[in-house]
Amino acid sequence: MKVVLGLGCDRGVAAETIEQAIEQALASAGLSKVDVQAVASIDKKSNEAGLLKVCGKYGWPCHWYAAEQLRQVPVPNPSEVVLKYMGTPSVGEAAALLLANGSKDDLIVEKYKYRDAEGKHATVSVASVHDE
Repeated sequence: MKVVLGLGCDRGVAAETIEQAIEQALASAGLSKVDVQAVASIDKKSNEAGLLKVCGKYGWPCHWYAAEQLRQVPVPNPSEVVLKYMGTPSVGEAAALLLANGSKDDLIVEKYKYRDAEGKHATVSVASVHDE
């Protein structure tokens, strides 16, 4: 199955934390990193070193969306906290759905939350990609 990931994370989160979150989110759906075609997030994360490192390691293209674009996407798990800090109620779910050109029904994994030993968070959403 072809999937895309929508990623969100705290500022300065380690690549290992993001990778662990991705592995666990994919495993929860019976998927692996070989199923991933691309990654998406908010443009405010386009310089996030850990996120870029993980994408580079696996050769995943990164797509960046503005808060205005993400805000238009209906998602199952909007967050007031994310809205306060990012200007959109969803980063990961909305980014995954935009990249997959899908709807809420295409989310295989909704907002999967992971917290590392230092208390830093990463979230992963997984959306299926349909062949044209």
